[in-house]
Amino acid sequence: MRNPDLHAIADRLAAVPGVVAVALGGSRARGTHRPDSDIDLGLYYRKDLAVNELRTLARQVTGQDTDVTAPGGWGPWVDGGGWLTIDGWRVDWIYRDLDRVHRIWRDCQAGRYEIGVQAGHPLGFYSHAYAGEVALCQVLADPAGELAALREETTHYPPALREALIAGLWECDFALMTARYGAAGQDPVYAAGALFRAVGVACQALHAADGAWLINEKGMVASAGRLPSAPEGFAERAQALLAGVGGTPEEITRTIDAAAGLIADVRAACAA
Repeated sequence: MRNPDLHAIADRLAAVPGVVAVALGGSRARGTHRPDSDIDLGLYYRKDLAVNELRTLARQVTGQDTDVTAPGGWGPWVDGGGWLTIDGWRVDWIYRDLDRVHRIWRDCQAGRYEIGVQAGHPLGFYSHAYAGEVALCQVLADPAGELAALREETTHYPPALREALIAGLWECDFALMTARYGAAGQDPVYAAGALFRAVGVACQALHAADGAWLINEKGMVASAGRLPSAPEGFAERAQALLAGVGGTPEEITRTIDAAAGLIADVRAACAA
């Protein structure tokens, strides 16, 4: 399979009314992709996006009818888009409301973030991911230079956001407390959910401590384990917790106790 000409596709996308800029995102933008990884194209738009023109363009570049949604078609945070196959490659068009991205960036600078429910994000969608996506993207088409300017701003991790995410570690203790209800009730599913939440919040705090953007829970444990501030063996310890929650009250309790030790180490690392 030949690689699709992303710059040519991006230029055609940028010509669609409502599209302000197009960027390569995801693992391919960061250089952490596998050979079979999707190609994610972020379509930064403003109101009155010409969805029918996007559908026509999708048909032209794929050679077949392709479902391209209106904004909001995939949920409140992953706005919508389309899953395309171009020359054998999976290419995802993913909408981002540019005015909303600007607002979220201002929130980040003020130390505010939201966590929303979104399909495909079991930890919840952390709003500052919008800013992180811009910081880590490769701009492909940006006629007015607006996305490039925002990218330059977002490369500087906001100190207030760092403080807020580290302060959020309180939730880990609460999650572990609720996990103990799962142990008492011999409910490993409930305990596992609480443990996942605690590990996810810890990953967010560790990334914030090092001023590193975390934009997705996929691979978050391995990513956190590579950070300079990560406690010794963080990734291995965190993976072991979720891989072996246990089924009896005694087994689940041992896992929660191990998680409490890990969270204590994370708290100490973030305070250093």
